[in-house]
Amino acid sequence: MRFGWRAISGPVLTAAVALLAILLDRHVPVPSPAPLLVGIVALAGTLSGFASAMTSAALAVIGAGLFFLSHHGVSFGAAADLVRLGLLAMTAFGTAGITGLMRERLLDTFAAERKSHATATRLSAALDEVDIGIVLLDAETRAEFINRAFRDYFALPDEIADAKPPFVALMYHGRDTGAFELPEDELGTFIAQRMETVRIGDATPINVNLRSGEVLRFVCAVLPDGGRMLSYTPVTDLVRHTDAPSRADYYRSLRDPTGRRLIRYLRVAE
Repeated sequence: MRFGWRAISGPVLTAAVALLAILLDRHVPVPSPAPLLVGIVALAGTLSGFASAMTSAALAVIGAGLFFLSHHGVSFGAAADLVRLGLLAMTAFGTAGITGLMRERLLDTFAAERKSHATATRLSAALDEVDIGIVLLDAETRAEFINRAFRDYFALPDEIADAKPPFVALMYHGRDTGAFELPEDELGTFIAQRMETVRIGDATPINVNLRSGEVLRFVCAVLPDGGRMLSYTPVTDLVRHTDAPSRADYYRSLRDPTGRRLIRYLRVAE
C-alpha cells in the first residue's frame, strides 16, 4: 500500500469515528457506529484500493468490538453482540474486497484506454506522413479518419474533414471543387458507381484521374467491424508513361507532397 493522504485517510477516519463513538457513549446514548464504519470502508476502497480498505475494515471491527464492550456495561460475551460483530466483520471485509477490486479494475481499464489512445494518436500521425490518401469509414459510411494526403489531393478543408462527413459528402466536395478529370455530365454516374463500390465492399482497383494531372488508384477494403478503408495510391508515373516525354518532369513533380500542397494553395488563390 502506498502511503499518502488517500491511503491513510480511510484507516485514520475509521479509527477516529470508532474512538469518538466510544467516548461519547460514556456520556450520552450513542447508536451503533457500524453503518458509518462500513461506509468509511467503502470510501477507503474507492480512494486508495484494496489494502487501504482492508486496513479500514480491520479497524472498524476492532472499534465496533470496543464500542460493544464499553456500551453501558453490556457484556461483550452476549450472543447478540457477537452476532452483530460477526455481521459487521463480514459486511466490512466484503465491502473492502468489492470496492478495492472494482477500483483496481477501473484503473486497469483507464490505463488500457490511455494506451490505446496513445497508439491511435501515433498511428494517425504516421498515416499523415504517407503520400497515400486514406479514409476510414464506419459501418454507416461516415468518415472517422481522413489523412493529410487525401485532404491535399481533394483540397478538403480541415473543418470539413474533422466533422466526420459521410462518404457521399466527400464525393460531392470533389465534384464541386472540380477535382475529377471528367465531363460534367458523367460526374453523377461516377459518384453513383463509387458509392456502390463502397456499399458492397468491392476491392477492385479503380484509377481516378484528377484535373491536376495526378492519377490515384482507388481501392476499397472491408473492415471487421463493417466499416471501410479507402486508399488512394498515387500512380501517376505508371499510368502516364505513354504521355509526351516533354511533360515527364511535370508528372514526377506531382508525387512530391510539397507539390500537392502548392496545387491546393493555387486552387484556393483562384
